[in-house]
Amino acid sequence: MVANPPIIALDYRDVASARALVEQLPVGACRLKVGKELFVRGGPALVESFVADGWEVFLDLKFHDIPNTVAGACRAAADLGVWMVNVHALGGLAMLEAARAAIDQRPHSPLLTAVTVLTSHDAETLAQTGIEGPPEAAVLRLARLAFEAGLDGVVCSAWEADAIRQTFGEDFRRVTPGVRPSGRGDDDQRRVVTPQAAMAGGSTDLVIGRPITQAADPMAALVAIQNEMQITEGPPTSP
Repeated sequence: MVANPPIIALDYRDVASARALVEQLPVGACRLKVGKELFVRGGPALVESFVADGWEVFLDLKFHDIPNTVAGACRAAADLGVWMVNVHALGGLAMLEAARAAIDQRPHSPLLTAVTVLTSHDAETLAQTGIEGPPEAAVLRLARLAFEAGLDGVVCSAWEADAIRQTFGEDFRRVTPGVRPSGRGDDDQRRVVTPQAAMAGGSTDLVIGRPITQAADPMAALVAIQNEMQITEGPPTSP
């Protein structure tokens, strides 16, 4: 068992499929990520049912709005009993501080992380949004906002995890999607690494979806990924 079990992205189009996958996995072998589509399908009740069954749930809704609205959403998320919730760092320092304060006011205080640059972005697609320069520079700017606001960490690519660790310290979490086991394609992700390279490069929590959710034997796929996470390998080189 790895110290920080992988986070399985339950990116399903229906609740029944998500539940069917979860029922094949032992509680504690991994964590569960509930994103926008599944949350809209299943609502808070689905999240609460996973929590009641003993799962650590990452509520991945990427709140991004005015500070007061985000604060209210974070309070509601905390009251669901989730393990981690996230917001968009692009919302700015005031929004991040409001989210932090809201979480801290609740009896249950989940981890609060901020999305920096989506792993579907590269320099070309960022430029289309008006953000010039390499993704790594934008990630570090946004990570600094999250750090200054007192958040627990950021969601970033494994390509930036080591720089974030060196800049903000070991305790500032680096949650990394865009992880693919050896031999898997990139799907719609542009900046991807293997599990072992992500861990060696400074990631603290790996988010993995389709390599497990679309596997013929999800438990076997999970075990293989856990084994990869414990293999020593050098950090990823520049994409």
